[in-house]
Formats: sequence, C-alpha cells, structure tokens
Amino acid sequence: MEKKEISLKAKGGKSAKIDFLYQFDDSLPVASFKLIFKASGAVSEKTLGLARICAGVLGEGSKTLGVSEFHRKLDIRAVEISAASNFETFGIQVNCLKEHFDFGLDMLRELLKEPNLTPSVLEKLKMQTIGELAVLKSEFDYIATCNLKALLYPRTRLAQPLIGDEASVERITMKDVREFFASLSLENLYVVLCGDVSDKNPKIAEILSLFASGKKRELPFFAPSDAKKIKIQKEQTQQAYIYFGAPFTLPKEQEFIANTALFVLGSSGFGSRLMERIRVKHGLAYSVYARGDFELSRREFWGYLQTKNENLQNAAALVKEEIAKFIASGVSEAELKSAKKFLIGSAVLQKETMFKRAAIAQSEYYKGYAFGEFERNLKRIETLKLGALNDFIKSHDEIMNLSFSVICDEAAAKKGLKI
Repeated sequence: MEKKEISLKAKGGKSAKIDFLYQFDDSLPVASFKLIFKASGAVSEKTLGLARICAGVLGEGSKTLGVSEFHRKLDIRAVEISAASNFETFGIQVNCLKEHFDFGLDMLRELLKEPNLTPSVLEKLKMQTIGELAVLKSEFDYIATCNLKALLYPRTRLAQPLIGDEASVERITMKDVREFFASLSLENLYVVLCGDVSDKNPKIAEILSLFASGKKRELPFFAPSDAKKIKIQKEQTQQAYIYFGAPFTLPKEQEFIANTALFVLGSSGFGSRLMERIRVKHGLAYSVYARGDFELSRREFWGYLQTKNENLQNAAALVKEEIAKFIASGVSEAELKSAKKFLIGSAVLQKETMFKRAAIAQSEYYKGYAFGEFERNLKRIETLKLGALNDFIKSHDEIMNLSFSVICDEAAAKKGLKI
C-alpha cells in the first residue's frame, strides 16, 4: 500500500490536504473505498449514542430515493454502502465489483449530499435502538463488560456503552444529527482505496469536496484505573459471569512482546496458562481468556470466564493467583517456542485476501507506523529471546491490579468476592 497526500477544495471553498492510502490489486475484480474520520466516533459525541444513530441514518438511503429504492439500486449491482461508528472513529465504506465502482461512488455522493434524515426516520432509529437496549438488559456478557468499563474508566465516555442508554437516545434531535454530520471534516479524514481500480477517479474528489475543512481533533487518552474495584450485580442466572481488567502500560513498540506473553497466559485457548489451570486442572470453567486491548485511546489488560455460581470465589481467586505466578516466573522455553510457532504460522491466514492485507496496512497507518510493521513484528517475534520476554513480563506487575465485574445469582452475591 502507498500513502500520498492530496489537496482539494473543501466545502465552503477552503483548501484541504488529506492522506490517501491506495493499494492496487487485480487478484479479484473488486474495489473497496473507505472514508475514516479520526477522533470522530463516540468519543466526540455530545449525547450518548449519537454517533451510532448517525451511522444508522446513512443506512436509510437518500432523501430523494428513500431507503427501499436506494438499496434496490445497490442490490441490483451487488454494491454495498455502509457506515459504522466505534469509540475512536466514524467510517463510511463502499464495496463493489470494479465494473460498478463509478456507480457506487455516484450513490455514495447522493447519500452524503442528502441523507434520508427526516423526523420519521430518526424516530424509527431511536425506537430500534431502545429495542436493542431492552434486549441487552438480559445479555449478561454485555452487562458485565459494561460494568467492567465503568470500573476501569470512571467518569469518562468509556464508562458508558457505545449504544447509549434509553434517556440519552430519546434526547437525540434532528439538530444533533445534522451537527454531527457537519463535524465530519477533512482535517480528521483519511481515505483508503484498494482493488482493481485507479486512484485517479475524479468522482473521489467530488465526494471529498462535500465535507468542510474543519478543525483537527486530538484523540484523548484514557488511563485505566488501578484501584482494584469489584462490582457484583445480582441476576437470575445459572452461571457466574466474571470479567476482569487492569492497566497495561507499555509503548506501542512493545505490543508484539505483550501479544506473545498474552498468548501464553490466556489468549491461545487450550494450552494457555489460565485454561490449563482453571478448566483442565480444576474444572471450574468451560473457557477462560485474557487479552490486551491496545488502542490509541486506551491500553488495558482484560479477560473473562463463566463458572457455576457456587464456584465464583474459587475461580476468581485462581485467576488472580495464576496471573501473579505468571508475573513472578515468566514463561518456559517450550511455551515461547509454541507461541512463536502459532503466531508466525498463522500470519499467512491474516493476510490471505486483499481485504485483510489492506486492513493490516490501514491499521499500521492509523497507529503511526510505516507500512510493513506487521512483517517486522513477525521477525521480532521470531528472534525474541526468553530472557527478554520474561524481563518484560516481570516489569508489568500492573496487570495484577485487577478490577472484577461479576454477574451472579443472589446466593453468590451475598457471599461476595474476597480477593
């Protein structure tokens, strides 16, 4: 993939420069075009759930064609236009056959010029979201995850679910949606194009000129709490849902070491330390995982398992004990060899398609690396020495500052969690 900077006239006449990532690939006659707005997802919201609602608006077609006719025209040519919001970014994407790329860009331009934003559409999206929230009230993994985020990131946007809540969704107005769309600016945009198409298509510049230049946003960083808090929520459930998390403070250049260590500890499934101790040896859970979440806005260690309500105390204590043992003793030469074999061997599956290769390059750009960091990390893993890995593990005892979010029955909740 190559990166270039392009200049164009923004909405309102100001000039703007944006990064354009392009990868020509004629292995299949397809194209993928993305607009990614940085620091413009849920982190930028004035009202909880607004970014997600706005992504939904772009799924309702244009005002002239309406949702049914707009998508009928797309379906005839197998063109997909979608929008999605996560915490950090807001993205809009076109996927299609190369022969329909011009048509896809035309439809995207129409959608962006006049999204189907009407009172009835907004009300429908709000009702759908409130319906989803009602369903999520019985999704115990979701509840436990949200409660853990609230423990790790108190009084921040991360403490609230991306979908918002009933009250916040009800408050969203037409004005809010228009202001959100107006805030999607070229200063925060980068473009990704890959496939069997040219990057010189003039329709791309026409689409980009629909956005104002705007002001560059800085993505805030949220440090997880190390307060070792516990939240237990009583529900009618046969299983205890245990989610745990802690800070994991490391520079991005050491993520490959962290991922190697976490593979041994808890991200590899069967064979991992936590799985062997908690499932195989003690039979307390069907599965248990521990992973790292290394984003620009946060860096954390987290994991989860389910167990019988009566085993809550023992299972949680074993998690903490095994992590402490891992920090103190590190990994063995055999474990490192097994981790290297899997991580290096499975890399071919991560880049087997054009879309996967483009996603890797896009991630490298987004995180501030030069292209090729994925391959460089494989080389680093291959040459990683046991001593260096164990020194790294011992230096990160902050992951023992675990907070626990638990969903369990009333009897288990009364006993509490003492760890």
